[in-house]
Amino acid sequence: MNIIVAVDSNWGIGYNGTQPVVLPEDRSFFRKITSGGTVIVGRRTLADFPGGRPLKNRRNIIMSIDPDFTIEGAEVAHSVEEAIALTSGDRSNRVFVIGGARVYEQLLPYCERAFVTRIRGEYDADTFFENLDLSPNWELQKKGAPRFHDGVEYSFDVYRNKHPLRFT
Repeated sequence: MNIIVAVDSNWGIGYNGTQPVVLPEDRSFFRKITSGGTVIVGRRTLADFPGGRPLKNRRNIIMSIDPDFTIEGAEVAHSVEEAIALTSGDRSNRVFVIGGARVYEQLLPYCERAFVTRIRGEYDADTFFENLDLSPNWELQKKGAPRFHDGVEYSFDVYRNKHPLRFT
């Protein structure tokens, strides 16, 4: 299982329920890497998607504590255990945790890799991702080349979890 996330210099990922910075290149990278795979996303983050609908060309697993929540075109998991069980038949390198903060936090220990779009600069954020540079379990595997869009510097970096948890 993998995580894919865009963070600013303070590892901020959200402000008032949406991304503080949106880069077209990051969206393209996200589509390319997750297309044809399985995505795990929280119900509130799903509401921020276009039309609040599951993503096309992907198997969508929506995490929600609401036992009555259903949505067309997706499966619903009510716990970490249920989400992981739903992905048991998938190739682990094709499963992506895509947010929000609580889903990231719950599933990060089980992930083998983190695809991180590092956006240089500090932006208004009220939601943060764990700083993988400070985590003893994570190491930078690949530092992406600096890129620029409208004066914003960013890179596509890959981290590796040295000790991912296994769910049995």
